[in-house]
This record gives sequence, structure tokens and C-alpha cells, in this order.
Amino acid sequence: MSDTSADNVVNLHQPNITEWSDEEIREIADKYWAHLVKMSNEANYGEFVRYFAREFALAMNTVVVNHQFANSELARHLDENFDYLGIIRRGEHVTVLYRQRCTVKEGEWLGRLVLGIEDGKVKIFGATIF
Repeated sequence: MSDTSADNVVNLHQPNITEWSDEEIREIADKYWAHLVKMSNEANYGEFVRYFAREFALAMNTVVVNHQFANSELARHLDENFDYLGIIRRGEHVTVLYRQRCTVKEGEWLGRLVLGIEDGKVKIFGATIF
């Protein structure tokens, strides 16, 4: 994902991301999710948090995240193919849901990506796999 990707674009006619179309949201969300999957598999903490909102990045404890990368089979073996499930809009954020699989464990997980606008750019305000 390069710096010229959709993460630096804001729809000026609709500054609240909840007003964007599903297609506009997915264009960015899918790129961000793919980036998180790749960086998680590589255990690359610095790049993993690249698109995080300031507060979310500060809340992430580097030691805990690195421990997770080192000790979680799931976090290091996410399948790069994922399925989009839908979008939930609330307040000033959208939650994009994904079906996520692992390359070494059977089953499916629910991926959750929360996006919003910070300093005129789309940022990640939450990301989890259940």
C-alpha cells in the first residue's frame, strides 16, 4: 500500500465517513484490511499501526502486540484472502466486517475494522479478529 492510495483521500462533499457510499468505504477498507493482514503475518509492528488514528496507536502497547505476533498462530498465519461481510454506520465511524481464515487453523474468524476521519484522512480507530 503506497502513500498515494485512497487512505489520503476524503470525500469533501461528505466529510463524515458514515455518509459515504458502501463502494467508497470498501475501496479504502479492503486496502487497509489487506495491509493489516500482511503486516500481522510479517509481525511488522511499525507498519501494522501505520494507518491507525493517534489515540488508537497510543493505546496499542508495543510489548503486548509484539508478544501477540510472536506467540499467536492466528496472528502470524492469516489467509490473505478474506470475505467482505458488510458495513455498520454509527456516529462518526463505520465498522467494516470481514470473514477471515487462517492458513494453519481450521475455521473462520470475524474481522472488525473501524474507520473514521482524522486530520482530513481516513484512519483506523479499531481493528480486531474474534
